[in-house]
Amino acid sequence: MSGIIAWNYFSSCLTSTSGTFTSNAGLFGKVYFPRIIVPLSTVVSGLFRFGVQLIMFFGFYFYYLYMGNQHINPSFQTFLLIPIMIIQMAMLGQGIGMIISSLTTKYRDLNYLVSFGTQLMMYASPIVYPLSVVPEKYKTFILANPMTPIIEGFRQAFIGKGQLDFNLLIYSFTFTLITFIIGLLIFNKVEKDFIDTV
Repeated sequence: MSGIIAWNYFSSCLTSTSGTFTSNAGLFGKVYFPRIIVPLSTVVSGLFRFGVQLIMFFGFYFYYLYMGNQHINPSFQTFLLIPIMIIQMAMLGQGIGMIISSLTTKYRDLNYLVSFGTQLMMYASPIVYPLSVVPEKYKTFILANPMTPIIEGFRQAFIGKGQLDFNLLIYSFTFTLITFIIGLLIFNKVEKDFIDTV
């Protein structure tokens, strides 16, 4: 459940941001305002849904702690990284979403692939299975997923299980930062004349 709530927030950021230009074309054509506000607002509003899911998770979490479950040993050092991981999920989802949103102004069918792609990417993330059970020949592909350290971080923070490597966390954060900057640059370039192609 700790992995699922992290993934749900990331995927909602990605899917809602990826339709920015096509779903708001009417609004963008009538009045000018900084277009970046729309994807930013969807990411911020997604935090409320994430918060509700987190409250539900804490309900189960504290119940199992109260019942004396031996498998829960939270890591307080990793717990301090949770706010950074949430910001990182938002930046990664928005960055990829802005790149896809910019491409959908010319390639409309790309919108249909987004939901399918996020479902496939979910299975390439250690959500329903721990990283420790992944065979060595597939582990490289799973570790290349920038969401892997975040999900493992959530698991380790709340349950005390998981393989959170500091180098992987640095790789994931660097990948997120680069993706966000590229997405921002492409988004700002496309917003100037997208109304002619949509």
